[in-house]
Amino acid sequence: MDLDDLPKVMGDDGEFHAVDEAVDLSGTTLEGWAALGLFWLLAATVFYQFFTRYALNDSASWTEEIARYLLIGTVFVGAAIGVAKNNHIQVDLLYRYLPPKAGRVLATGVDLLRIAFFAAMAVLTGQMMQKMGSYQMTIIDLPMNIVYGVCLFGFAAMAVRSVLVMRRHLKQGWSVLERPDLAD
Repeated sequence: MDLDDLPKVMGDDGEFHAVDEAVDLSGTTLEGWAALGLFWLLAATVFYQFFTRYALNDSASWTEEIARYLLIGTVFVGAAIGVAKNNHIQVDLLYRYLPPKAGRVLATGVDLLRIAFFAAMAVLTGQMMQKMGSYQMTIIDLPMNIVYGVCLFGFAAMAVRSVLVMRRHLKQGWSVLERPDLAD
């Protein structure tokens, strides 16, 4: 690559010139917006906790519990983004030494196993919610099923996204496990 092909950030005037790319949020998924909303609620709760504890010297007791539940929600809903992008941690070393057909079968098995796992977790979370009934949060008088409902949404979104990822893998004839060099 020639130096003339690289973007020029230092102008002839000796000043730094850089232009940001246009931001395109059209590809942001529903779970992406939900995770962002939960994250900002978490940030506001933690800021309120910090403010009441250190500025007012009178800590709000509910913030610790709510912050914990918002973090749980952010993780479960945010995990669906990782599934949609198919960029969770994976070990692809084995696929380098397998014949291509065996690698394809194994990668399809991984896709099926992932779908089964997330679907099973969604079902089990739903069953747990039914058994918990009207169990309340410790400090706030709200049902715990709100927290588990967010987890259920996350697991269901991960299951749906796993099906879509498997469809993409079947259509293109390979997965990132088999060809990590072609990963997005």
